[in-house]
Amino acid sequence: MKVLVTGASGYLGGKICHALLAQGHTVRALVRRTSNLDSLLSVINKAEEGSLDLAYGDITDYKSLLFAFSDCQIIFHVAALVEPWLPDPSKFISVNVDGLKNVLKAVKETKSVEKIIYTSSFFALGCTDGGYIANETQVHHDKYFCTEYEKSKAIADKIAMQAALDGLPIVVVYPGVIYGPGKVTAGNVMAKMLIERFSGRLPGYIGNGNDKFSFTHVEDVVCGHIAAMHKGRAGERYLLTGENASFKHLFDAAAVITRTRKPWFHIPLWVVEAYGWVSVFISRITGKLPVISPPSVTVLRHQWAYSCEKAKVELGYIPRSLSEGLGEVLPWLKSLGLIKY
Repeated sequence: MKVLVTGASGYLGGKICHALLAQGHTVRALVRRTSNLDSLLSVINKAEEGSLDLAYGDITDYKSLLFAFSDCQIIFHVAALVEPWLPDPSKFISVNVDGLKNVLKAVKETKSVEKIIYTSSFFALGCTDGGYIANETQVHHDKYFCTEYEKSKAIADKIAMQAALDGLPIVVVYPGVIYGPGKVTAGNVMAKMLIERFSGRLPGYIGNGNDKFSFTHVEDVVCGHIAAMHKGRAGERYLLTGENASFKHLFDAAAVITRTRKPWFHIPLWVVEAYGWVSVFISRITGKLPVISPPSVTVLRHQWAYSCEKAKVELGYIPRSLSEGLGEVLPWLKSLGLIKY
């Protein structure tokens, strides 16, 4: 098959390209002229002629999508703006919402497309406050949003499901908190937190440890995407999540693996939020995005626990445990010189 991947230069998109090529598919990677292609260079250098080609474009540019989608049977729409805070929040709508609209419109015009795999986010389903574990039947309440990113993904989710009702062959997947070797980006939040923890800039637990997230290794998410291409039913939603745990549990597990001391105190969320406001102020001056921002702290005030049973049954999805995943991530960060233990 000829498969197109949007966001191919990103943390997740690049790994999906690798996996598709390993299965013998012809891959067209949609990238911008300004994209950092480090995640694709090894593929570009080793791939046989015709197995991988670059299509220059942008999901906000409808005409570039029409050209890129031509002759493709499968579209992986992975591209997204993943940040907890931006000085210009309108970018979340233009990329995550309008970008999806452009992709769907281009698919309608491209007669060769047989299936779309759309990468959504657990945020699109909403929080799970109260201690329960949600599945694919949950619909975002739309009463409030912790971040503009969450809002944009919730809006896009409804657009995707309406497209399914209209007959488009779309499969929606919802990764959890993605982590693992690769790029240290906003989408790899665990790596950033571990770097802060082991550098001494984050000496304690964040909050009381009541938060809950579904941590998912990036390689498992990639396998889930590929399985969705082969086995996913059009119009269905699949949670590609993993072990549900708090960041306190994460730090404790990391301490056991590295044989280092566990944090011995908790940092109140109001203190972290105050630091976030200072970071945002500095960011507006320097232009460098903050590691912690007030919306990030708002996320930590809620729970985000999900079940991936449907993906296990229908897709053969098998996520690894958090301790197993950390056993890979920590030595990787150490090898890069980003942490010491």
